[in-house]
Amino acid sequence: MRREELVLYLDELLEAGRFKDYCPNGLQVEGCAEVRTIVAGVTASQALIDAAIARGADALLVHHGWFWRGEDGRLTGFRKARMRSLLLHDINLIAYHLPLDAHPELGNNARIASRLGWVVEGRFGEQDLGFWGRLPGAVSLAALAQSIATGLGRQPFIVGDDERRVCRIAWCSGGAQGYFEQAIALGVDVYLSGEISEQTVHLARESGVAFIAAGHHATERFGVQALAENLQARFGVSCEFVDIDNPV
Repeated sequence: MRREELVLYLDELLEAGRFKDYCPNGLQVEGCAEVRTIVAGVTASQALIDAAIARGADALLVHHGWFWRGEDGRLTGFRKARMRSLLLHDINLIAYHLPLDAHPELGNNARIASRLGWVVEGRFGEQDLGFWGRLPGAVSLAALAQSIATGLGRQPFIVGDDERRVCRIAWCSGGAQGYFEQAIALGVDVYLSGEISEQTVHLARESGVAFIAAGHHATERFGVQALAENLQARFGVSCEFVDIDNPV
């Protein structure tokens, strides 16, 4: 398919234009005009670029792209190496950040709920990025943590009483621990995000609302996978998800 057709479809599907984001969404680096093979992944790291090159990809589709607000814009060091690899092999870099967190079906938060069997009842947070709802039934915090470990393939970090029964849950993938206070105000029993900081531990203890840090990478793999599957089913292009493991 044509590069322009692909990007237009993704822009419209994810409603990229309505988001105020920390980076440009959509086509970030222009490569070849015809796209037959796509490699998808979480972050446009050198390792993922190398994997795309090895597979003869025409496009690299990621959640974490480049050109973040406030970062050094000079193409030196590792930035030069990454850009050089893409340009030498005429690979398009296509990235969707907040639009891929928020999408109600293909987004990271929607896919977490689908994967773990959670019932979505509403949205919250800036630009409605966060989701809230309930578990299929009340379980202990320890049992919830184990189901998350099984579903995400990573043991989460838990702040809370393992034996406490929980049912109401809010979540937002990646680095969204800043929504914890809003989640508490919703009256949930537990909040899940990717990361945790020192002050968050105190807030969990003092509020009585458990906090689960399930990993930034681990919570943001499923949106781009779903997007790749959507493209392959709709357009017949080859789309392969490559997971460059990251323990954080």
